[in-house]
Amino acid sequence: MNGQFAYFAITYYLGVMTIDEITYKINGCAMKVHNTLGNGFQEVIYQRCLAVEMERSQLVFGREIEQIIYYDGLEVGARRADFVVEGRIIVELKALIDLEPVHLAQAKNYVVAYDFPVGLLINFGAMKLQYNKIYNPKYPNYNLL
Repeated sequence: MNGQFAYFAITYYLGVMTIDEITYKINGCAMKVHNTLGNGFQEVIYQRCLAVEMERSQLVFGREIEQIIYYDGLEVGARRADFVVEGRIIVELKALIDLEPVHLAQAKNYVVAYDFPVGLLINFGAMKLQYNKIYNPKYPNYNLL
């Protein structure tokens, strides 16, 4: 039995979700919110609705959690993350007509600065829900965390 298979077997047995399983659930919750509300609301409305759906999905999360920003190992400030889910994924929300490259760059910077393995950038403002999975290069085997 290889190591990765053993890990997945153990996490399944213990009921611990992988990062991919968590992000799948979060995206499903976001889709339900977008399908119900559509676009056009302020970000805070989508944030509240996503919190309701994640709670219904039994995801453990914190909302508007202050995260320390590090530079070269030193604490240089703080910023509030929209959501921290299962203690392993940061979720940033937007309610814009369209995501631009600067929003992706900002989300990646947050994932790296907060030292999370993975982040999600979700935009409720477009006609179709937009979501991007952001990876921290520091964690190449992120799903084993």
